[in-house]
Amino acid sequence: MKPKTAFGSPQPPMAARPALFVLLALLASPLVETLVSGGDWPQFLGPLRNGTATDTNVAREWPKDGPPVVWRKKIGAGFAGPVVSNGRLFLFHRVGDQEVVDCFDARTGRDEWQSGYPTHYRDDFGFDEGPRGTPTVVSNRVYTYGAEGMLGCWDASDGRKVWSADTKSQFRQSKGFFGMACSPLIEGDLVVLNVGGKGGAGLVAFDRSTGKVRWKASDDEASYASPVAATVAGSRRVFAITREALISVNPLDGSVAFRYPWRPSMDASVSAATPLVIDDQIFISASYGTGATLLRLRGNRPEKVWSSDESLSNHYATSVHRDGLLFGFDGRQEHGCDLRCVELQSGKVRWSEGGLGAGTVTLAGDRLLVLTEKGELIQAPATSTGFKPSARAQILPFGARAHPALAEGRFYARSKDQLHCVDLTQKP
Repeated sequence: MKPKTAFGSPQPPMAARPALFVLLALLASPLVETLVSGGDWPQFLGPLRNGTATDTNVAREWPKDGPPVVWRKKIGAGFAGPVVSNGRLFLFHRVGDQEVVDCFDARTGRDEWQSGYPTHYRDDFGFDEGPRGTPTVVSNRVYTYGAEGMLGCWDASDGRKVWSADTKSQFRQSKGFFGMACSPLIEGDLVVLNVGGKGGAGLVAFDRSTGKVRWKASDDEASYASPVAATVAGSRRVFAITREALISVNPLDGSVAFRYPWRPSMDASVSAATPLVIDDQIFISASYGTGATLLRLRGNRPEKVWSSDESLSNHYATSVHRDGLLFGFDGRQEHGCDLRCVELQSGKVRWSEGGLGAGTVTLAGDRLLVLTEKGELIQAPATSTGFKPSARAQILPFGARAHPALAEGRFYARSKDQLHCVDLTQKP
């Protein structure tokens, strides 16, 4: 199938609170048009951008042979997770020498359209040469950000390119260790990216209809964490972890509300977990000796509640929150991780489970869905009394590192070269 559109000439083919209260607060935000569309998973970390599903139609136990596979596909390289909106699944991956956006029927896996553009990205460590940033879908538009800094806006109906912006040419950001990895944040009529460019283009907002730059903020290089937006004490703010700090900006004009210095002390390090905004508090976490920090906002001034490298030091996967508890992976991926439950207000470890390796955690109601890098999916109650799996199944081959999607009871997850859809609604 040939791409229908390309950047340049045509090319050959290649939770902060319990979900109800968060959802009510979200109704006052500029994103109500998309994020509360029932059962969708339209962006990185889901509709609330915190790993929490509004769709909780998941059976507590699965058939003996595991949840049924609805469909599966062979796919290209990358760590960009799947997203689901209005019955369509969108995947951003690399096929040959192109970064490609594929659209599938989410229920059947049927191909609907494919678009793409050439890429020359090469990973310095021989790791993976596909895109890292998960797409975002808003108002029948799909927004992608590639490993070389190409920002694209596509028509979700047919894959037509609406506009594109080459951030590498515009802002001359460094390649970093693993290329560009930000998942686009849609805030009102803006697309906000952690660009890390020159000339004050650390955080950049683009007009989501035209791609024109609306504002720039910060001189910091980019981290590997994607920004989030939240209303705190009546003020709408964007929060982003850069290479050097946690910054908060006013999305209307990009003015910096605060800058909290925070980064690993060693140069050969990355910060990749997205901030969690929980009421008037912000939880941030990284490995490489940085550890976790909980901040409380007093107006525009962040105050440290606690900080520790012994609680929940996230390497690349963002933790989830429920009822005053944090759940996530502690430790470096290559050194071995422990799945942990930690008290939000104190950082106290309530339980720790080893032997799973690294992975991601998704919250569906009062249940954890843990997808390990080995491709095993584990369901367990989100409680402080221990890790007590109620169901587990091997759903993917080894190499499941991207964050998954959950929509209408179907779990969409990818490994290095496969995309699977499994039905979690069926009971034994």
